[in-house]
Amino acid sequence: MNETFTLAHLSDLHLCSLNDVKVRELLNKRIYGYLKWQLKRRSEHRREVLDALLLNLQHTTPDHIAVTGDLTHLGLPKEFREARNLLQSLGSPSRVTVIPGNHDTYVSTDWNSTFELWTDYMLSDEAHLGAKAGTNVNTTFPSLRVRGIAALIGVSTARPSAPLLAVGSVGQIQLQKLEKILAETGKQRLFRVVLIHHPPVDGTVSWRKRLTDASAFRSVLDQHGVELILHGHAHRSSLNHLETTAGTVPAFGVPSASALGRTSSRRARYHLYRFKANPRGWEMVVTVMCYSPAQQRFTEEIEKDVLLPRPLG
Repeated sequence: MNETFTLAHLSDLHLCSLNDVKVRELLNKRIYGYLKWQLKRRSEHRREVLDALLLNLQHTTPDHIAVTGDLTHLGLPKEFREARNLLQSLGSPSRVTVIPGNHDTYVSTDWNSTFELWTDYMLSDEAHLGAKAGTNVNTTFPSLRVRGIAALIGVSTARPSAPLLAVGSVGQIQLQKLEKILAETGKQRLFRVVLIHHPPVDGTVSWRKRLTDASAFRSVLDQHGVELILHGHAHRSSLNHLETTAGTVPAFGVPSASALGRTSSRRARYHLYRFKANPRGWEMVVTVMCYSPAQQRFTEEIEKDVLLPRPLG
């Protein structure tokens, strides 16, 4: 098997439509996000950056695109509709996989006016084939989509949290299902990519933005193995590692895909992962694509080989 699979990873789009927001929609935690948007983020997250991203993806032509949460800023129904339009510009549901982030669940919302708009980008393959679709985030995830040699496993950490907090959790129900998915896809010798919004490695983000059950999540990965972890949330490119029984697993984070960047490290980026099997296991090359304000386009910033754990057994 000499197939190469190319996966694009982007995150934290923070699409926001506040021109006609109603006061009643802000009488909750959203007021904090609204003020932050008006004071800072509206000049940071720009549509022209997203337009440049869409154009660049037409040139890099990945086999699949993964979006790891925070497509919206306040989780408003109008933002979900705007995000749906962007997803359609990225590609068909068969070529784009989405998981939610904490901003997408800023407060408790009606499923039918929000996440229902994205279900065909979130559902597992078996759900697309006629199984009953989930009616909330808990029943939809973890998701499994098999594309060639890749098993794309979506985990939701999106939960409403208290004001000034941006924590997330996986939960016991998801963890139990995740064990089965990892075990089955491991037996099939697939390249398992776990998509999660909150970073699972301690210290990647502050305490108020943490994954509350990171230890339990890491325990499942240690027991059943995984080849690659992709996350968002931190708004910067990062590479951390998880030590597991099978070996050292890379955990990559990407910045916001729409950010002009107050500093160069916060500038919009997305990653391309090209992986294939070799006689010893797997090999992977990572390319970081970065937005250039001067050129108003995405350009290649760096390319590097990444060591991957050997397969179990």
